[in-house]
Amino acid sequence: MTAKTKKPCVVIVGAGFGGLQAAKALANAPVHVKLVDRQNYHLFQPLLYQIATAGLSSDDIAYPIRGILSKQKNLEFVLANVDRIDFDRQILETTAGPMDYDYLILAVGSQTNYFGKASLEAKSFGLKSLADANRIRNHILLRFEEASLTSELKARQALLTFVVCGGGPTGVEMSGAISELVRVVLKKDYPKIDINETRVILLEATDNLVSNLSKHLSQATIAALKRKKVEVMLEKMVEDYDGETIQLVQGDPIAARTFIWTAGVRAASLVDSAGLTQSKQGRAVVRPTLQLPTHDNVFVIGDSAYSESEDGTALPMVAPVAIQQAKLATENIKAQLDAKSLQPFTYHDPGMMATIGRNQAVAQIGRFQFRGWPAWLMWLFVHLIQLVGFRNRLVVLIKWAWEYVFYDRSSRLILGQKKESLANLEKSDLRNQG
Repeated sequence: MTAKTKKPCVVIVGAGFGGLQAAKALANAPVHVKLVDRQNYHLFQPLLYQIATAGLSSDDIAYPIRGILSKQKNLEFVLANVDRIDFDRQILETTAGPMDYDYLILAVGSQTNYFGKASLEAKSFGLKSLADANRIRNHILLRFEEASLTSELKARQALLTFVVCGGGPTGVEMSGAISELVRVVLKKDYPKIDINETRVILLEATDNLVSNLSKHLSQATIAALKRKKVEVMLEKMVEDYDGETIQLVQGDPIAARTFIWTAGVRAASLVDSAGLTQSKQGRAVVRPTLQLPTHDNVFVIGDSAYSESEDGTALPMVAPVAIQQAKLATENIKAQLDAKSLQPFTYHDPGMMATIGRNQAVAQIGRFQFRGWPAWLMWLFVHLIQLVGFRNRLVVLIKWAWEYVFYDRSSRLILGQKKESLANLEKSDLRNQG
């Protein structure tokens, strides 16, 4: 019990979809809630690729946590990183000092999975944070600046080759958005560059894209990407990348100065350091009630929790799972407070969708399948209403409308570029002059 409130203290680690939902669900519960996150904002990750491709700005898809929960009287937000968890003493060791709890909800999310390949981690771009998205946008724009000063054909083509690895929704959306950015917007910004020298390539290790969708929609996705000049390469596994050349397990190497890795995620590193029993992708094994097997008062939800559907397959690492698990975890905490029995988790799949750029998307909701314009409108509506805050929804709607009407993207700013990037531009300029 906390001395200040005399109420049970529920600590929630992580303010993503699951953590935020859990905090809200406890608003009227007889508990004191502490929400801990190393960032002071909630991030709408599904639209990160639009930051990376200059469609939106960072503050369009992020909202201050304190602003979201300012009216919740039983909640305290703590800006901190959790370094260690002592489950026996019920204490978190954080950068803001030790923090005790009566109940703990771990909603720490996931991180990019490079499958142990150090070169990929060092040289490619992940897409899990605002920093990642802004780095990718800067990098793409700088490659065009460098290409505009490079006269040597092969060097210029490598600068203008953009490779995305991973054929899930993120990879599909990212590759389609890069192609539209290049062929619709940057074509006008850089008239001296022959746009036919650019390549956007999507690599996938299996024989189809967006594997959770039907075969029909997967084929429709491939066809839509090809219409947008994306080269789809299936059954291509990446062996190595040194920053200049992508080595494939089978097939010719690809000279590219841009390589974006969306081929896998795993549970956040805190799950590793906490000493929990782990399953696939490093996810913590939980009971059907979402409790840890060894601790009744600790719940794990979202991407870091390993739980299975009725057919025995692992639940996907997506926002709807995290949100639904947050609701159950908080209900089970309330049940514990009232000495009632706990309920197991059952996932209700709302469907899946992915956009492939302007006027193109695929969606599968139960037995119903949509593609093209209708699916694109559905995607726009669903993502717009899920954004936090009226201001964010309004700004994003205006930017999307502007982009649709004028074929323009407003966030083409190169911010915080490194000295070595500028040095590369100077070298390219000297080579061109020579």
